[in-house]
Amino acid sequence: MDEPTQPLMPYTPQPRRPRRRSRRVGELTAVSLLSAALATGGTWGAISLASDDSPGSGSTGTGTAATASGSGTADAQPVSSAAKQSPDWNAVTSTVAPSVVAIGVRGESTGGEGSGVVLDDEGHVVTNNHVVSGAGDNAKITVTLDGGATYAATVEGTDPSTDLAVITITDPPNDLHPISVGSSAGLTVGDPVMAVGNPLGLAGTVTTGIVSALDRPVATSAQEEQQQQGSPFAQRQESQSSPVVTSAIQTSAAVNPGNSGGALVDASGRLVGINSSIASVGSSGGQSGSIGIGFAIPADEVTWIAEQLIENGTAEHAFLGVTPQDGQATEGAATHSGAEITSVSEGSPAASAGLETGDLVTGIDDSPVASAESLVGLIHARRIDSSVALTVIRDGQERTIDVTLGTAPSSDA
Repeated sequence: MDEPTQPLMPYTPQPRRPRRRSRRVGELTAVSLLSAALATGGTWGAISLASDDSPGSGSTGTGTAATASGSGTADAQPVSSAAKQSPDWNAVTSTVAPSVVAIGVRGESTGGEGSGVVLDDEGHVVTNNHVVSGAGDNAKITVTLDGGATYAATVEGTDPSTDLAVITITDPPNDLHPISVGSSAGLTVGDPVMAVGNPLGLAGTVTTGIVSALDRPVATSAQEEQQQQGSPFAQRQESQSSPVVTSAIQTSAAVNPGNSGGALVDASGRLVGINSSIASVGSSGGQSGSIGIGFAIPADEVTWIAEQLIENGTAEHAFLGVTPQDGQATEGAATHSGAEITSVSEGSPAASAGLETGDLVTGIDDSPVASAESLVGLIHARRIDSSVALTVIRDGQERTIDVTLGTAPSSDA
């Protein structure tokens, strides 16, 4: 990998002197390249990597943006449509802050805190899987709203392979403020964005920046990083060694421990991503802070996964049916890097479309593919039954192969 990164790990509050007003604590630790939290299974159901050492890659989802449940406000325009040219961050903060919550998780001997985003009037909140899963199956989960009221919550569903989860507030109030959901597909590099969350116990913190990159491949095998960083959840996640591969939005908005699961919004106040990890220049121990390189799971992917978690408690993923590794191929005088196909599963969408062993995939639709994990992230972000155009180099010639993605088999299939 080109640069070390760190997943956002559960943040453990340290003892503090009494204050007149309590602070909600955030969640996130230093990590090496990519998104927060380990996951079991699902990512590799979409595509298997030939090598565990290949760097990551990602992509924004392609589904139509919508709220995860019927009572959200996806079509609302919370702030001026001209805000992109001259952002009114005061207005954005007033609009978005009531939709972002603090999440507390307490197990028998461990605990951590993070952020979440209200999806609908029914009390569904989307967050990172690693925020709610680290303290064990019987952990107590609480949600603290922007006004300070705290409620119990239960897990509606989790998807370790995308590091997403949905929890439900028990007996939610009638005045919840669901987030307005935008589309990450409309983002461009340089767009202004704001991160909203609860870093380091500082409730309701907002930071601003720009979209630094799109389709950034980010992959995390968090168990090792958690142990190195002294995460209280390290032992619980020892068995969760499968990497989480994300096609991430990279942002310069400061993201710190506690921002995990919080909102990344555009200048109109619409959700465009869920903050999940940070990059680090390397740390010998302890928790690392922002160096201006944060990563968020694109809203289109969040929407697609959250819809399934609310309906079924689990999520299915798109499936291509190949095993890739990092590779190169020449086309004329040019050398291209990409995902080299080492095997094609019989009866898979890849086989039906005519992909062959030895093909080098260099692009999906308008997104470049520079590595094996890039291919994994881009496919994983797509919806089942969606059609994609793969740019492939075969025998020194570039060609386009259209594929209709299938449904990934379960991890134990």
